[in-house]
Amino acid sequence: MKIFSLYNIKGGVGKTTTAVNLAYLSASEGARTLIWDLDPQGSTSYYLCVKPVIKGGTKELLGHHPDPQSMLRMTGYPNLDLLPADLSYRHMETQIDHHSKPLLALQKILKPLKDQFDHVFVDCPPGIGVVAENVFQMSDVLLVPLIPTPLSLRAYNSLVQFLVKRRANRLQVLPFFNMINDHKPIHRVVTRNVFGKHPIFLQSIIPESNIIEAMGVKRSPVFSYARESSEAQAYRALWNEIKQRDGRRGHEKTKH
Repeated sequence: MKIFSLYNIKGGVGKTTTAVNLAYLSASEGARTLIWDLDPQGSTSYYLCVKPVIKGGTKELLGHHPDPQSMLRMTGYPNLDLLPADLSYRHMETQIDHHSKPLLALQKILKPLKDQFDHVFVDCPPGIGVVAENVFQMSDVLLVPLIPTPLSLRAYNSLVQFLVKRRANRLQVLPFFNMINDHKPIHRVVTRNVFGKHPIFLQSIIPESNIIEAMGVKRSPVFSYARESSEAQAYRALWNEIKQRDGRRGHEKTKH
């Protein structure tokens, strides 16, 4: 089971739309896929037409003997299940602090599902606290969507510094640009400079788009209503590049 987490210190950068569309692509290729809506706002659950409720809430989820299997919901898409959000997730930081192993609390929840799913996509809340540290601990790949602005890059640099201090070498961090508007000079300048100087950034970009925003009305991935659109092609390119980078890293580990 490989865990891909969509994370950024900042909110409003397109984590949810990306998580839903990448999870859909993973499932459409035949991978047994789970998407975990870890954000108490429940946007992923909303997009996938699932009520954002967990029986027993955060207390049950973080209990001594959690049963995540009973909490899973079908999405209506083949090979794609959802572990929905719950409003009680807003108390998750406090609950985890009281856990016997705080940095392994979320990892413990997914452990019983490791033979059931090939890929897990986690839609993370913004911020950098103990929930984020759990995400860093359990994830294989951290996907960081960024709007190409100086403040967004500043937040990304803060994240990198935090991970370096925690010596999170096992975690593969893949930043990429999201919600790009070619009509904004700052977007053009930032992307051009970053791509030239920082090869860690994925080359695939996701545009700012009314078609993507329509997910909130359609309550479904882009592929269900605009399969042949340039936006859908952008998500396909992003997913293919993620798999390529991940595969290359796995090959390098094998050689060492």
